[in-house]
Amino acid sequence: MAQQSFTTGSVRRHVARLSAVMIVGFLAMTFGNLIEMFYLGMVGKLELAAMAFCFPVLMSLNAMARGIGIGAASLIARAMGENNREQAALVVTHCYVVVVIFTLSLAVAGQFEADSLFHLLGARDEVHSLATRYAHIWLLGFMFMGIAMTINGLIRSFGNATYPGYVMTTGPVVQVVLGPFLIFGWAGLPALGIEGAGWTFVISSFCQFAVAMYWFLIKEKLLRPTLAGFGESARNILHVGVPAAATNLIQPVSMSVVTWLLAGFGVSVVAGFGVASRIEAVVGMVVIGISTSVVPLVGQNWGAGLFDRVNEALNTCYQACLAWGVIASGIMWLGAPWFVSLINDDPALVESAVLFLYIIPLSIGFMGMMTVATHAFNALRRPAPALFLSVARLLVIYIPLAFVASRIWGYPGVFMATAVTNVIVGTVAWLWNKKVLNEERALLEGMPAVVQMAGVKAGQ
Repeated sequence: MAQQSFTTGSVRRHVARLSAVMIVGFLAMTFGNLIEMFYLGMVGKLELAAMAFCFPVLMSLNAMARGIGIGAASLIARAMGENNREQAALVVTHCYVVVVIFTLSLAVAGQFEADSLFHLLGARDEVHSLATRYAHIWLLGFMFMGIAMTINGLIRSFGNATYPGYVMTTGPVVQVVLGPFLIFGWAGLPALGIEGAGWTFVISSFCQFAVAMYWFLIKEKLLRPTLAGFGESARNILHVGVPAAATNLIQPVSMSVVTWLLAGFGVSVVAGFGVASRIEAVVGMVVIGISTSVVPLVGQNWGAGLFDRVNEALNTCYQACLAWGVIASGIMWLGAPWFVSLINDDPALVESAVLFLYIIPLSIGFMGMMTVATHAFNALRRPAPALFLSVARLLVIYIPLAFVASRIWGYPGVFMATAVTNVIVGTVAWLWNKKVLNEERALLEGMPAVVQMAGVKAGQ
């Protein structure tokens, strides 16, 4: 079946369509996670604190899986821009093999290391036990989730803007409906508490996996029963995928640092951070959804040599992120106390969570700019700048700033450091990406046509 090309038609309309579907999907996922927090908030504060320790670890695993998908998606977008569907199908097949090996390896390693990792993050006593028990179950479904997330990016690169929404909403629907039965013991089932939330994730992830595989195996028949050229495909996927995974890791690693710093201020502060970060993720997912339109749009148009459309797509994404940042701040300032109290009304928990939601949304638009820029670097198959920015964000700016601010202002200083870091790095990322685009365009436009197309195909 022929897929939609992003090399013709209104760029803004393509951005809106691609972003809208992903925003709906991401919102469904974050609402599912938020409702899960609501369920666990009814069980107890310790469960909320345990989830706060789990969140950055689980985000790290998901981030690595998404990175592999970005590496494959950039290749597929280029191939589709060149109307080479068969090459794209081979990349899909080889990507599956890479992702299965990758996610299984991480899941096995996680089973052995979860206990030590949560202890390193500062979890103690019953909170440590709850976090470890949840992670051991969660890891059983990680491979299904990793494949489903990877497939979503590949589907968009083929030009289908709507089906990823079905994949992304399947899991949250199952999570919301099934969760109470396993967490609270509805319909005569045993009440499993936080472990019930883990089993709900495993089942919902398998459902997402099944919906995603239907598109490739049955609807589009894109799986090829061959590993010919697998070595080259794997190298090309990992050339962008590994740095993209490392880049994606920076956000959850930053959350790990935040959790470790906050652990010294008590369980209520950690639990408040866990609740607030899930609430903030609902509005934050809008800019993440906007940024996901970058790889298919930039990849296809760059592969076709349509550089003005690349610039228009990126400018549209940057503007949309900044505009949403203003709207998100207003929503959080008005509704933060009510949002938090719906989940848990412990005074110390509410105080820390509300403060987080007053500070962090100020920087959401700049966080989106940084994400758009890193996706653009990956679409150009230039992952080094994105990785450098992310590492510098964590090691050079955030960690020193957070340590100093926490000593001066306590845990609110940790939140302020996060917001300031987002503003600085978002601005630098936008300027650097603009510079690289201009340099790459000047290089390609100065080449003879035959050499230019060879360079584009090689991902140079």
